[in-house]
Amino acid sequence: MTPDLLSPGSEGDHRDAVEEDQPIPLTARRRAWVVLASTAAVAIILDVITKTLAIQHLSGQESVRLLGGAVYLTFTRNAGAAFSIGTNLTWIFPIIAIFVCGVIVVLARKLASLPWAVAIGLILGGAMGNLGDRLFRSPGPFRGHVVDFISVFGDAGERFPVFNVADSALTCGVVLAILLELTGRRRDGLPADTDAHGS
Repeated sequence: MTPDLLSPGSEGDHRDAVEEDQPIPLTARRRAWVVLASTAAVAIILDVITKTLAIQHLSGQESVRLLGGAVYLTFTRNAGAAFSIGTNLTWIFPIIAIFVCGVIVVLARKLASLPWAVAIGLILGGAMGNLGDRLFRSPGPFRGHVVDFISVFGDAGERFPVFNVADSALTCGVVLAILLELTGRRRDGLPADTDAHGS
């Protein structure tokens, strides 16, 4: 028997390695995938519906004031990012969105946590919502302008960028993911101390 197998820490290290590799139940993964896909689908559907309504009822009209001026509905098309940053680099935003979607597919392979499924679903839905604009709206594929229509504390984005449902979903998803990471929630649904202590 070799010395390393007799060392005090070897048994604990072996146990940790085994637990890190323990399989995630297929039912847990399927449940997480369903939640992820459903969350993304709801975000995309709401984004498409609200953008369609914005085009039909807000385009060419004055801003609609809501909640005493806390929120305005104002139609705009954005070629760039927030505050119209990067308007001359419209083509790069769909590439970033496609990359994000690819990363999500990789992360979802070991996904079994429902909170993480919601967070990733929101990010995926938000990314795909605006990607649809970039690909299918004028002036053409990879150059399409995103439809934005929600402005807060000003009717033309003076205090905060004009945004849409996809932006909201993406932001909420990122914030939720950060909170889950900070609180030690794992994407595979296993206890947070599995790596260090085992079960």
